Amino acid sequence: MNDEGTHHARGTSAKRVPGPTPPPLPSLPPRVGPGDGGTPLGEWLRTPRRPQAPGVWRYGHTPRPPERPEGVSDRSLVVGVVISLLSGLLLWSLWRNGYIPYRLIPVKLFTPGDWWYAGSFGGPATVEGARALTVYEALLFGLLVYGCGRLGNWPELFRRHVASRGQPSLAVAAALAAGLAQLLVWKDAVPVLRPALILAAAVVGGENFQSQTVVNLVYTLIAAAVLWPFARLGRWRELAAAHLGRRSAARGGDAELPGPAQLAAPSPDRWPELRDAGWTDAADTLTAEVRTGRMNDVDCARLRHAWAVGRDHPDRLAALAEAVLRDGGAAAVHPSGSRDLPRRTAQHDLLTGQVRIGRCADDAHNPYARRGSGLALEPALLGTSLLAVGPPGAGKSDRLVRPVVESLALQALAGRAALVAVGGRGAPLGPDDAYDVVVKIGDPASGHDFDLYGGTTDPDEAAAVLAEGLAGDVGNLDSRRAATVLAQLLGPYRTAHGHFPGVPELRELLDGGPAALTTLRGALEAGGHGAMLRELDARARQAGGAGDPAPALADRIALLDRPAFAGFFTTGGEARVFSLRSLEQYPLRVRVDLPERGHAEASRLLTRLLLAQFNAVAAARTDRSLFAGLVLDDATHAVTAETVRGIRRLRSVNAGVVLALRTIDDVPETLHTPLLGAVGCSMAFSGITTWDGKRFTEAWGKEWVETREVAQHTVFADQPFTRALHALRKLVTGKAVTRDAVTVRQVERERWSASELAYSVPAGHAVLSLTTVAGEHAPPLLVELGG
Repeated sequence: MNDEGTHHARGTSAKRVPGPTPPPLPSLPPRVGPGDGGTPLGEWLRTPRRPQAPGVWRYGHTPRPPERPEGVSDRSLVVGVVISLLSGLLLWSLWRNGYIPYRLIPVKLFTPGDWWYAGSFGGPATVEGARALTVYEALLFGLLVYGCGRLGNWPELFRRHVASRGQPSLAVAAALAAGLAQLLVWKDAVPVLRPALILAAAVVGGENFQSQTVVNLVYTLIAAAVLWPFARLGRWRELAAAHLGRRSAARGGDAELPGPAQLAAPSPDRWPELRDAGWTDAADTLTAEVRTGRMNDVDCARLRHAWAVGRDHPDRLAALAEAVLRDGGAAAVHPSGSRDLPRRTAQHDLLTGQVRIGRCADDAHNPYARRGSGLALEPALLGTSLLAVGPPGAGKSDRLVRPVVESLALQALAGRAALVAVGGRGAPLGPDDAYDVVVKIGDPASGHDFDLYGGTTDPDEAAAVLAEGLAGDVGNLDSRRAATVLAQLLGPYRTAHGHFPGVPELRELLDGGPAALTTLRGALEAGGHGAMLRELDARARQAGGAGDPAPALADRIALLDRPAFAGFFTTGGEARVFSLRSLEQYPLRVRVDLPERGHAEASRLLTRLLLAQFNAVAAARTDRSLFAGLVLDDATHAVTAETVRGIRRLRSVNAGVVLALRTIDDVPETLHTPLLGAVGCSMAFSGITTWDGKRFTEAWGKEWVETREVAQHTVFADQPFTRALHALRKLVTGKAVTRDAVTVRQVERERWSASELAYSVPAGHAVLSLTTVAGEHAPPLLVELGG
């Protein structure tokens, strides 16, 4: 990576790391952010990304409002409001007409007795008593309105049928209600105006209340007090602020320039980390690049990563700052010269490393807080590895594999990941120009070959990995014995020739051909390699014995010794091979195309070998700053007992694999449970069988749920009058009078049953369970893929 001194390569030969010639740098990257496909980059950078539960799409995420308990139906709600309103009007009418006895006793207890006529029903005898009665009636009116509102559940009616419509409907409804309230107040239809004037006169004094200015001020305060609750309900202030903000944004030009307050705020698009470290010129350059649209999201992620990596090395930071001043957003560019992919099919957020694959469905299986939220994958989840199972056509390749491959490829361009994508020819893994290395096995036009030995020079390591690829799926063949046989041949051959044997030579050695063994022995004797001669002699003694794995290995290697693969799997100094060991040092994007048609067994062998090599290389890395990802579009018969153990170790070395299977039966039955236990993320697509669903059900476990059982018991009356009422009710409704007996219990149930996974998951959906490298879990979620 051309990182201006922020990284250093560690002695890998150019022959081992082939790469394309860097193309000219694009002069004007697209001025969009990936959040919605058309967001300006500055706004994309400023969008909040708060920490969330595993798998939540964090870009601009808004938490769902708290769950409300199930309310009454709309009909019951309206009936309740009407009844409470009529009851309130009836009570107020009875009060005003004096039909409620002892109604004045409370006010008489707190006022002088000479204000009132004698007796319980005596009214006010003075002006002060009349004023006290007016204020008293206003207080009672307020209590009546509050009580009727509570009894009739008026707030719920407002939330359900007015507030839920949002703006501007909410503001308009509040304005109409405010107008009606003002009309009722100023027409003195409700006891508000007169009590308010009486209290105002008592506060400011009668002589001051004669001033017209004071009167106008009191009227203004009354009108404002009536409007204030409706303004709060209608959220007029928020609506006005949003309107002013849109007008300011629509003016453009100078309106986009930050003001003093914005300059003081640590806005991400102004690169505060560079400013805090004193690199103001570099920060100003990048700010201008963002504002003029000469950067994209890959540039931002790449430069932020380069800055984070070089923070502890001042010399590297100085070189990076100089590169920024010279090249702007093109500084520290990827070795290929690419600053973006030719085409994207999914939403990506490179600041968090997430790729959105769908939306959590509004389903009872999903937790309330997750329903409707976006679902995304990231290295923190892929680092625990992911197993996806679904029949052909379920969407594994298009809706899971392709987005994940795109995400890791973009992060490779940002210098944060290395990718190997493996699939058959025609698999939707992206075009050739989206990769640095494309290995098309069996295609004479392929620009690169594949190293069967994983780039190692240790015969024992090469033998162990190659044995896993050749015979890992053979149940009656011990892979350790197979590795021993291969080591007894690979070591001597490399010592004699300086490189490992090609496919024809290895096949001939495994077959025990006298000519090949004699030639090899002669070369070892001429060089004086006694230790290797002893290895070769041991192989000769074991050849042909009971349980010798050499014939089985020869049969397997013969799958690659076909005319279709002529010119491939070569060794020696002139070979232009790609080895997975390159992933340790470079943010490469690699695609391996397998020849599935007519060579299905050879493709499975190579897939198994690639997985074994990836596990070995990832575990042996000394620099684990790059996330290494292997994506297998079809992992049929690729999983062995040793690779399952290797997958378990990947989460601790910043690496992960994505395995796509048509059915779990594509894995040996003895590995079903170990495989599901080794991966942290598992995904069941729609259309799987109940047998596959049972495996996922066992892996996802159970949860405690609350159940309600309602039993109806007939009510038997003893009194004649009650029996008559029950008979009348049965005659009218046609049902006997019953009483409900409710039993609430806590029971343990499967999160998803095998039948639900097989028959209840809609087309285009999948059930996904997530675990992060840090150990955080998300329960199995029903996901609408692409939503």
